[in-house]
Amino acid sequence: MSQPISPKYRHELKYQISDAQVVMLKNRIDHLIPADSHVGESGAYSIRSLYFDDYEDRCMQENEDGTDPREKFRIRIYNHSTERTTLECKRKQRGKTLKTACPLTLEQTQMLMAGQILPDIASQPLLLQKLTVQMMTRRMRPVVIVEYVRIPYVYPGGNVRITLDTHIASCSDPKQFLQEHICGRPVLPIGRELLEVKYDEYLPDFIYRSLQLHNLRQTAFSKYYICRKITR
Repeated sequence: MSQPISPKYRHELKYQISDAQVVMLKNRIDHLIPADSHVGESGAYSIRSLYFDDYEDRCMQENEDGTDPREKFRIRIYNHSTERTTLECKRKQRGKTLKTACPLTLEQTQMLMAGQILPDIASQPLLLQKLTVQMMTRRMRPVVIVEYVRIPYVYPGGNVRITLDTHIASCSDPKQFLQEHICGRPVLPIGRELLEVKYDEYLPDFIYRSLQLHNLRQTAFSKYYICRKITR
């Protein structure tokens, strides 16, 4: 019997870029790398995440201190729809990231939004059990919504994923998570967006060259951290 494939730690590079650079990169990448199969005719989709933290804001503080390792829990939906709802844990260690996920029902999502402990937790996926333990022992609860529009590209060689994240906004009211529209507050200056490059072992040379822009500098950027800072 074949063994399940273990999730991999991945390289994750982030860059703040301008609207003009978004257009420039999109024009380059469109001819080189396929778009994510989940995008529609617009070439993009919206992402909304509900992040958890404890009453001491330890996740936020660990981000500020650069604690290694550190991890964050979030619930994520796409295009304002609950059709595909996942619980995710993103762990950062030694400069790489590991993401694990499991599906959530609407009822489970609503209970977690309210900070409630799910019944019959022993029968739930391990990731959901892990969050439940954190909610019981650390009083973990939902604290902030992060929303943005993503233009994604994927390339199988090196398992490369390039994303252009625009219109990043924050909302401090977790109860709005499943609403069609939230009262979001922009978190970056006008005309600034985010480029993310993720890959396993290597980044193909032709992709590396296509991403070269004037004054492009890698940055440590956490959507969760900056959204918490701006809404506290």
